Amino acid sequence: MPRSQLSKETSLGLKAGDWVTVRSKEEILATLDSRGRMDDMPFQPEMWEFCGKRLKVAKTAHKTCDTTVHNTGGRKIYDAVHLEGARCDGGLHDGCQADCVFFWKEAWLKREQGANPSIPSTANPCTEEQVMQARFTEDSTEDDPTWVCQTTAIYDFSEFLPWWDIRQYFKDVASRNHSFWHIFKLILRQGYRKFIYIGPGYRLKIDLYNKWQKLTNGEPLPMIAGKIESGGKTPTEVLNLQPGDLVEVKSVDEIEETITQDGFNRGMRYDLEMNKYTGKRYRVQDRVTKLIHEKTGKMVTMKSPCIKLENVYCRAECTEKRLGCPRASNTYWREIWLKKVDE
Repeated sequence: MPRSQLSKETSLGLKAGDWVTVRSKEEILATLDSRGRMDDMPFQPEMWEFCGKRLKVAKTAHKTCDTTVHNTGGRKIYDAVHLEGARCDGGLHDGCQADCVFFWKEAWLKREQGANPSIPSTANPCTEEQVMQARFTEDSTEDDPTWVCQTTAIYDFSEFLPWWDIRQYFKDVASRNHSFWHIFKLILRQGYRKFIYIGPGYRLKIDLYNKWQKLTNGEPLPMIAGKIESGGKTPTEVLNLQPGDLVEVKSVDEIEETITQDGFNRGMRYDLEMNKYTGKRYRVQDRVTKLIHEKTGKMVTMKSPCIKLENVYCRAECTEKRLGCPRASNTYWREIWLKKVDE
């Protein structure tokens, strides 16, 4: 989506750590089209509750990732941020439990200090009813709704961003999303991951890297190789975990025994970014039973619940097409990948 003139005029140049106030409902409606969008980014009705609240910028959303809708990898976004504590509770999307972080156009916010651009008046502003109606596609029916949210529309309000475009990494640092040293390490490790596939000595290169990391108290090279043939039947385990339970994420070796060669257990993918949490302990945040399918917009009810853990999300540290992505998407865990721990 090209950057609109309104987006340029209301840009605040926000950085991680800045404090902002969410504009009033009337000001935000004046920025939206009849579909409840600005630059194709939907304003979800769950976001109304934050109007007038003072919030801290968690990350600058100058980029994001599309790995589920069209699988195009990195995506560029203009004049948007993520705010601390501002996640979607799914209350107006049939109770979807994805708990996604919201995208906020800077036009919807005001700086705590300094001058703020005014929102131009419009003869026909969007209405609250239109924002509510925009939760559904035009061909959606009451009996079989097709949902629309920021996650299902992420391809619409972003542009392709090649992973090799080094400018994004400079912006990661300039926006205070990440330190220079953190980004440098991510790029260096990704380069080494490519190096291990060049020429002989694959295992030796991995062993050397992991030994060095052990000496420097670093993390081993993220690797996962499922032991079950792709398409084969995968095992299950029922722990009946509940919010507040303490669990330990199993080791990589244990998890490899439960997933296929392409990384799935009963339709749920174990992502390489989840390796960061293996062997560590966390609290159960929620049992997830229903999610909006990001590609189809249909509500999916799970045959067996998956688990969401507190403060456990994708940190975009090892997948080349989304290094440094600030989206902080939740990760979902099969109970067979976890062990319940006595208090």
